[in-house]
Amino acid sequence: MMLLAIIGCAAIAIIVGFLLGQYTHKRTVEKKLDAAHKNANDILADAKKQAQSEFKASTLKAKEKGNAYRSKVEKGLKKRRADIQRQEDYLLKREEALDRKDRSFEKRDNNLNQQEEKLSNEKKGLIKKQQDADALIAKRQEEVTRVASLTQEEARDLVIDETKKSLADVRAQMIKQNYESAKKTSVRDAKNLIVEALQQSMADIVSETTVSVVTLPNDDMKGRIIGREGRNIRTFETLTGIDLIIDDTPNAVVLSGFNPIRREIAKMALEKLIKDGRIHPARIEEMVEKSKKELKQQIQETGENVIFDLGIHSMNPDLIRLIGQLKYKISYGQNVLSRSIQVAKLAGVFAAELGEDVTLAKRAGLLHEIGKASTSGADESYVDAGIDIAKKYGEDPVVIDAIRLGEPGSEPHSMVAELVEVADRISIARPGAKSDSLESFVHRLEKLEAISNSFDEVEKSYAVQAGREIRVIAQPDKISDSQAIVLAREIKDKIEKEMSHPGHAKVTVIREVRSVDYAK
Repeated sequence: MMLLAIIGCAAIAIIVGFLLGQYTHKRTVEKKLDAAHKNANDILADAKKQAQSEFKASTLKAKEKGNAYRSKVEKGLKKRRADIQRQEDYLLKREEALDRKDRSFEKRDNNLNQQEEKLSNEKKGLIKKQQDADALIAKRQEEVTRVASLTQEEARDLVIDETKKSLADVRAQMIKQNYESAKKTSVRDAKNLIVEALQQSMADIVSETTVSVVTLPNDDMKGRIIGREGRNIRTFETLTGIDLIIDDTPNAVVLSGFNPIRREIAKMALEKLIKDGRIHPARIEEMVEKSKKELKQQIQETGENVIFDLGIHSMNPDLIRLIGQLKYKISYGQNVLSRSIQVAKLAGVFAAELGEDVTLAKRAGLLHEIGKASTSGADESYVDAGIDIAKKYGEDPVVIDAIRLGEPGSEPHSMVAELVEVADRISIARPGAKSDSLESFVHRLEKLEAISNSFDEVEKSYAVQAGREIRVIAQPDKISDSQAIVLAREIKDKIEKEMSHPGHAKVTVIREVRSVDYAK
């Protein structure tokens, strides 16, 4: 029994141990499974986090690439749109130009259709009149043959004569209508041509005056210009023949004189003296002589620039110099060179429209008053002087013909000369172009100087103070101081005899003797 109890206890112990082992194994396995599950969950969580992080990075990178691509595409589209817009603008302008041309062509086509219809109607009218005339001739022929028993030839001649007489009035009326229509058309076309020529040949016409203004750096310079006891201003006026007006005008003095060349020389000399600062009689004389030489060079350059601008070539240098001198000539109150340039341009436009020689027309227009460059007195004929100049330098006969038209009553012998005459009339007919008062004033002063220069003892003379004074520079070797008094009286008498001068004209005879020697 004891054994059985021990066996039973052992069996129970074995069973209990087995069950405890199983239970322990199960708990161990469950713990391991729980740890594995936890580890797997942690791995899955980390994987999910890493996947989400990589997904976000990939998404962000994709967005950046998408934005870059979108920006690139948008730039391309913007450029393409700009190109398309430019093409659309170009096509729109092209379309507008084509529309204008279409309208122009349509208008021209309508005009042609109207003219064609008009001609067709006129043709029908003439055909009808011809038929009526033929019927009338046939009827009259039968009547004459029947009544007068004339031959067929005689009857035909009689009918034709009578028919001509009956249609003479109709023909005259038609001719008159056509003449009036052609006249209206020609007048309209001529006006359009003149307006177009004036637009193409616009040039500044300089209205000349008798004063020039010189700017001073300060008012103290006025005292230096006047000099001690006025010796500088007297020397300046004597050498230039120009009045130097110094008044209260701040920083400016006025040069007054009717002769543009003298006034320009005086202006250049005064500007040089002001710039140099040394103002005394010897320096004044030096600057005046230097200004005369510089003005000659400027005159030559002016002539060369004018013929170059007008496209005229192969001209004698002396003739070019005379053209430059026209800049300092006044005609009816305006600059002769400016007016000659305008006449040349107008004549060139007219010649181009009529199929004439454009260069020759410009040349003739430019030289049509060239005689004024060499004449110095009011009584001299610039036309004769211009003809002599043109012949001397071998100008074309057409140019000489254009110059000759300056004489009243002259008739043109060439189309170019006639065009120059028309251009000259258009230029001088502008409102305000002519100033007879200034022209007569200049001629009066020129005549005063011409009378003074006619005496052998006179070296040169200047009309100053608007003609109220004549300053005569006498030749000291031909006249004495006492004879200078007699010379002043003789000049005064000749002025009173040969011209009527308003007011009083003071005659001042200056006799200056210089003794020069050089120390070696």
